[in-house]
Amino acid sequence: MSHGPSNPFDFPSFATHMVSPAPIMGRKKGGKISQEFRDFALKGSVLDMAIGIIMGVAFGKIIASFVEDVTLPIIGWIFGKVDFSNLFFSLTGKHFDTLSAARAAGAPTLNYGLFLNAIFNFAIIAGSVFLLVRQVNRVHRMQQQAVEMKECPFCYSAIRLKAVRCPMCTSQLDVAKAGSAGT
Repeated sequence: MSHGPSNPFDFPSFATHMVSPAPIMGRKKGGKISQEFRDFALKGSVLDMAIGIIMGVAFGKIIASFVEDVTLPIIGWIFGKVDFSNLFFSLTGKHFDTLSAARAAGAPTLNYGLFLNAIFNFAIIAGSVFLLVRQVNRVHRMQQQAVEMKECPFCYSAIRLKAVRCPMCTSQLDVAKAGSAGT
C-alpha cells in the first residue's frame, strides 16, 4: 500500500499528497513566531540593552559637543587662539587656509586636529565611564559587606544572622529554636 504518488515526477499527483510543513517546523497558523519575537523583544534584558544603547548615543553627542564647543576652544585660547578643527597638513605641499578649502580643492590632508578632537572625546568619555563603574563597584561592595540580619524571637531587636546569643536581651538563640520547635 503506497501513500505517495505512483510517479514521483508527476507534479499534480505529488501536490495532492503534500502536507503543510508548518507542523514539522514547529509553527502553527496564528503567528507563533511573531509571539515568540514579541516575548523576546519585551524581556527586561533586551529592553535594558536598547535603552542603554540609546542613552550611550545621546551621551556621546553631549560629550562631543562639550569637547568641541567648550573644552577645545578653552585649550585653543590657552595655546594662542588655535582652532583644533583646522589643524592639518596638506600632503600635496600646497598651503590652504582651512581644512574645508583643502577638501574643496580635493587635496589629500593629514587631519591631526580632528584626531586630537577624537582623543579628547575618548578621554572624557572613558573618564566618565570609569567614574560611573567605580561608583557602581563601590555600591556593589557595600552591599556585599552588609551584614545579614535576623530578628531576636524574644526582644525583636536586629541581630546578626550567625549570632547564638542576643546582645540586647542576652537570650540564647539556639534555645529559642528548640523552644519554638517544641511548641
